[in-house]
Amino acid sequence: MKLDRSAVDYTPGNAGAIAKRAEDRGYDGFWLAETKHDPFLALSGAAAATERIELGTAIAVAFARNPMTIATTANDLQLLSAGRFNLGLGSQIEAHITKRFSMPWSRPAARMREFVLAVRAIWHAWETGERLAFRGEFYKHTLMTPFFDPGPNPHGKPPIYLAGVGELMTEVAGEVADGFLCHNFTTERYLREVTLPALERGRAKAGKTLEGFEISGPVFAATDDAEIADVKRQIAFYGSTPAYKPVLELHGWGSLHEELHRMSRRQQWTDMSELISDEVLHEFAVVGSSPDAVSTALLDRFGDVVTRISPSTNVLRKSPAQRPEK
Repeated sequence: MKLDRSAVDYTPGNAGAIAKRAEDRGYDGFWLAETKHDPFLALSGAAAATERIELGTAIAVAFARNPMTIATTANDLQLLSAGRFNLGLGSQIEAHITKRFSMPWSRPAARMREFVLAVRAIWHAWETGERLAFRGEFYKHTLMTPFFDPGPNPHGKPPIYLAGVGELMTEVAGEVADGFLCHNFTTERYLREVTLPALERGRAKAGKTLEGFEISGPVFAATDDAEIADVKRQIAFYGSTPAYKPVLELHGWGSLHEELHRMSRRQQWTDMSELISDEVLHEFAVVGSSPDAVSTALLDRFGDVVTRISPSTNVLRKSPAQRPEK
């Protein structure tokens, strides 16, 4: 199992230094989420500051862009990092796509499937010199002149990871992606009973199995009261989102979502975490008295399922010799 470092509160100016510290501490991967800053720009600094560690977006918002812009940026980062880049994409939710990015929204799973296929078609045209001729329901790419063609990437094409929670998007990931990014708002039961079967169905559509398919398990983790309080706030925030309601419903906590959703609409953000009981906390988070305890608990819970793990906090600061082994 690979141990990754993920960062949310970064800037383009400090991402390189954070990535270098992660590399020095023995982490296998460094992933940036798209929140306040553009993760692609920040990862260019991380690529220049590091030599070994894998770099990735977890996630970049696909529907805020188009397949050509994503294909170009990912290709450049693959060049800049000498083959260490992983392209992690997610759909975001409708309100953000239409109201924050002013972009179209419709049938997100189908659109994401076509988005990935379009990116791959663009890369194929650059690699082979064949004419670009992608025509889909949502995207059409049929023009690529030599002036705009970067040609084959000497480091190959970067792997594509897709993020998802719902079964349709998860199936799409299994069908067209190289890996899957589990949402933090995932329990072990949901992962085993919903996510894995959906991935297997998607892989079957592509005539493949889960063999060689990467599953990244970002998880909430905490070792002290301050981290537990922060994790409860995050669980409450995600639990208020209708798209993530099925995870709570699987555990019989649908009414918790309804109350959290009502409170979010009233902007009661600071009070929402009070609804997160210890029972809910321990389903979503790994809590231990020390980094070693958290590491052991992570392996017990996910060791036979995920191929890489990314705790939401810095509780695991291991040297290479101390990294969890699957």
